[in-house]
Amino acid sequence: MTDIAITATGLGKKYKIGVRRDPYGRLTEVLWSSMTSVFKRTKGKPRADEFWALRDVSFDVPRGSVVGVIGRNGAGKSTLLKILSRITEPTLGTAELHGRVGSLLEVGTGFHQELTGRENVLLSGAILGMKRVEIARKFDEIVAFADIGRFIDTPVKRYSSGMKVRLGFAVAAFLEPEILLIDEVLAVGDLAFQEKCIGKMNDVAGHGRTLMFVSHNMGAISSLCPTTIWLAEGKVRLIGKTTDVVPEFVRAAGLDLGAGDVIIDSDEHREAQISRVRFLSASGEVTPVGECSDSLTIEMRLDVRRRLRGLYAYLEIRLPTGTTVLMSDSLDTTPNPLDDLSLGQHVVTVTIPARTLAPGKYDVWVSLASISGREFNVHNPGVVGSFRLHDSRSDRGDARPGFFSVLLDWRATDVSASGG
Repeated sequence: MTDIAITATGLGKKYKIGVRRDPYGRLTEVLWSSMTSVFKRTKGKPRADEFWALRDVSFDVPRGSVVGVIGRNGAGKSTLLKILSRITEPTLGTAELHGRVGSLLEVGTGFHQELTGRENVLLSGAILGMKRVEIARKFDEIVAFADIGRFIDTPVKRYSSGMKVRLGFAVAAFLEPEILLIDEVLAVGDLAFQEKCIGKMNDVAGHGRTLMFVSHNMGAISSLCPTTIWLAEGKVRLIGKTTDVVPEFVRAAGLDLGAGDVIIDSDEHREAQISRVRFLSASGEVTPVGECSDSLTIEMRLDVRRRLRGLYAYLEIRLPTGTTVLMSDSLDTTPNPLDDLSLGQHVVTVTIPARTLAPGKYDVWVSLASISGREFNVHNPGVVGSFRLHDSRSDRGDARPGFFSVLLDWRATDVSASGG
């Protein structure tokens, strides 16, 4: 048996844009279409109605590997998985898969809408070449994971999108295909279901099966996939260790740091809002770039148009991948400085001490909330800006891995005299 589960060689997929195919057109229409298509061609240039979703994509996936596929919308990720799943044929190149393939690419893919959930589980297993007794052995686990209980004998056409994706994932994962292809469809489920899916995919990977996972969630890709393929405009931009590929992808995404001073659109109808965020160095300079060895202050301007009891500000520092590194809110300070602010403008500052965060780029997420749980008509801007930290005082520069750059207390004690 070969050690390679998936081999893609020169894969290309071409679509025609804006071309309507009518199989029942009249003969004169067919002839006219053929004649005009000849004159539309321009020598040496691609036709305007042709689009290459994939072009010259080649890679090998060893058996038992977990590989992530990332890229912007329209990069060709879903097209690649459809070719590997044999849903669509490539225009150029070949794809070889060695083993039984299970896939979850779109909500309801592979389900017969008129059949019940139970019948679709049996049908999916049969398509995978499983015997009825094998499917029956896994059936209860599938139903329990999908959490559709009493609806298992209801036609799938009456399922919500969440129910379809839960059942689809359970079928794909529990019927034990040797190769599992999963698209971003997991985003349809709620957070608890996504965590269950990530756990199950880890379990699948741990049992030697091959997994290819397409996602825009860089945190999930980083935690699940040792290797990642980055697609850009239908071509392979980079293949390698996820720890190398994801930072390059994030860097190329064009996320500007800005000038360190973010103005947020004002809304006079809101009772309170964050209208400005600035990043200040230890010397008070407005800048999005700092040193690990210096403190960094995040300054927020609050516009208060009605006195609000229990108002507080919330701050998250996140990696560009979406992983939260640090969280704080004004309730950490007693008393809460934002409680019952007077009308007008207020400046709120929070300072990250020196030697807290490691070198790297960080996104800042701020919000206003209420301790009482009341819904105030306040502004919640979400991610408002980014800053980058360097460590120029270290011999290793910015190469040190990890989230934090805390100075730990190292000591050495001579115990030779005591015989210890």
